[in-house]
Amino acid sequence: MRTRLLPLLIVLMAGVLLALGFPLAVSVAAAQQQRVVVDRIDDTVRFAALAQFVTERSGSGSLDKRRSMLQEQLDRYHDTYGIRAGVFYRDADAMARAPESWTVPQSGKGREAFKEALTGRRSQDPQQVWPWQNGGRLVVASPVVRDGDVVAVVFTDSPTSQLRSGVLRSWLLIATGESAAMLLAVGAAFRLTGWVLRPVRILDAATHDIATGQLNSRVAAAGGPPELRRLAISFNEMADNVEEVLEQQRAFVADASHQLRNPLAALLLRIELLALELPAGNEEIASVRTEGKRLGQVLDDLLDLALAEHAAADLQLTDIGELAAERVAAWRPVADEKGVRLTEHRAAVTAWADPVALSSALDAVIDNALKFTPRGEEVTVSVASNGESSTIVITDEGPGLTDEELARIGDRFWRSGRHQNVKGSGLGLSISRALLAAGGGSIAYAHHEPRGLRVTVTVPRTSPTA
Repeated sequence: MRTRLLPLLIVLMAGVLLALGFPLAVSVAAAQQQRVVVDRIDDTVRFAALAQFVTERSGSGSLDKRRSMLQEQLDRYHDTYGIRAGVFYRDADAMARAPESWTVPQSGKGREAFKEALTGRRSQDPQQVWPWQNGGRLVVASPVVRDGDVVAVVFTDSPTSQLRSGVLRSWLLIATGESAAMLLAVGAAFRLTGWVLRPVRILDAATHDIATGQLNSRVAAAGGPPELRRLAISFNEMADNVEEVLEQQRAFVADASHQLRNPLAALLLRIELLALELPAGNEEIASVRTEGKRLGQVLDDLLDLALAEHAAADLQLTDIGELAAERVAAWRPVADEKGVRLTEHRAAVTAWADPVALSSALDAVIDNALKFTPRGEEVTVSVASNGESSTIVITDEGPGLTDEELARIGDRFWRSGRHQNVKGSGLGLSISRALLAAGGGSIAYAHHEPRGLRVTVTVPRTSPTA
């Protein structure tokens, strides 16, 4: 969820910063150019004041002196600032100019500014100059008015390198500020998403723990938004109720199976006493004995299942290769009696497991494999490690199961319709699954080629407390 929520927040914050940054950059560029334009207008007004008294093309010595003073001011201005400046009559002839070879442009922005000044208006809003416009010029023109008439025009043509550099520096400062703000926003987004999603992750972990059998897992409702804290409290209440109901169910199964054993034992004893009065080999008595023993086995398995689901696992670092070899050795006499080859592929593999629970689970699986494997066939037990888990694989060459039967194997009291006459209660694999789940393990079933069943027992290689 964080990978979906975080990019959304970052995109929104980036959009806000860009929406603020672009107008700010344009405003800064316009403000800097406006300062330059105002400065140039002040210069042209000063030159226009000097040129008011030099409007004649020829005249007395005092007129020539004023023209020389105007020329001297323009030369100094050009030498100091590198700005071309001049005063031109209405027909574009030069009254004074610096440099000497400069003339009024015949086209473009300069010509338009000159014509605008002839109408009596100063340059107020030249076109914006951007940092990427190399060689751009800033043209400003002011009219020289005498007796209400425009008699000449003061014209300046400025390079824009300093203006463009200043704008670029301002933009770099803005970009730096935007980058810093974006980094702060990303950090805030990480903290915000972490604050919001941390209770969700804890709730997800607790839900997974309960789903895998750790019913005592709870959520600490101490952080996150108020809505999620209330959800955590409600989840804990629900988990408490579920655990209480399941505990009552387990207690009932354990008590019922335990309490029924005594009446069943008494009933079987009475059946044996009754059998003494009947002819030897009576089929009905034999059938009743068989059903009574089967019922006793079911009660024992129910009690084992209740205990397996209730007891906590005593996890230890276990050599499961050695443990599997011990169970194979224990079951080999049974296999020899049935005429089934029981082989093992030993490996030095360790894992975290409850040795007693894992032994019981292996006993149930190997017993099942030997029951359904025909004489002369083979049952194989293999141990291997795979990344963070270790596996014990038991394969047989029995009749196997269909896809529908594979989906139901391990359910309580379920047995295949083809195996109803085989001794068993249908609880052995359910007990194995409960024993393994208590220690973080699992059991899986699949087809074994060319025939038979493949059972994979998986236990973790890392400690649950790590």
